[in-house]
Amino acid sequence: MRILIVEDEVKTAAFLSKGLKENGFAVDIAENGIDGLNLAEQIPYELIILDVMLPGLDGFSILGSLRQQNNQIRVMLLTARDEVDDRVKGLELGADDYLVKPFAFSELLARIRTLLRRGESRDIQKIKIANLEIDAIKHRVFRGDLRIDLSPKEFQLLLLMARRQGEVLSRTVISEQVWDINFDSDTNVVDVAIRRLRNKVDDPFQHKLIHTVRGVGYVFELRK
Repeated sequence: MRILIVEDEVKTAAFLSKGLKENGFAVDIAENGIDGLNLAEQIPYELIILDVMLPGLDGFSILGSLRQQNNQIRVMLLTARDEVDDRVKGLELGADDYLVKPFAFSELLARIRTLLRRGESRDIQKIKIANLEIDAIKHRVFRGDLRIDLSPKEFQLLLLMARRQGEVLSRTVISEQVWDINFDSDTNVVDVAIRRLRNKVDDPFQHKLIHTVRGVGYVFELRK
């Protein structure tokens, strides 16, 4: 899942980004309100962590603009001011949550997961194809009655492909969504990860789900 952090405090943004990446999220950072709004309008993020006090355009203005465009992306506001009027204003503008600085990262992470669960439909939470079942909330994968243990990155890769089953995903798309990096043709990180995922999800079973599209990328689908 991809998250946008709009935060002008460089250390805070870097701290949040590091923590979220360690928990399997892809992260973009904008250091001012104008860049933050532009990114939010162009990229379908699952969540925006939005500081209220920003140069160029404040968080309230960004939130108001998104809601006027009927953009219902989840937004968590961050502020150094613990004042009821500010919290009320943010919630009335359409914020999904509000967190006052300073805060523990564990609390932020718990709130993020709650927001993402709240916004997902039942079908998105659990994905099933053939005898493979993925529980996106509990981070569990089964093929039939056998539970498959995956690393966080392997799980994120499988979830990305399963949610976009039938769609050929290029190495560039996969690397951006899973590792938050631009794909380098000299880097085989995607191919290695796919190979490891196949070893766990496909190789022991009769029906294969991960397929190579030569010269393009990979596709997740059941072929008969």
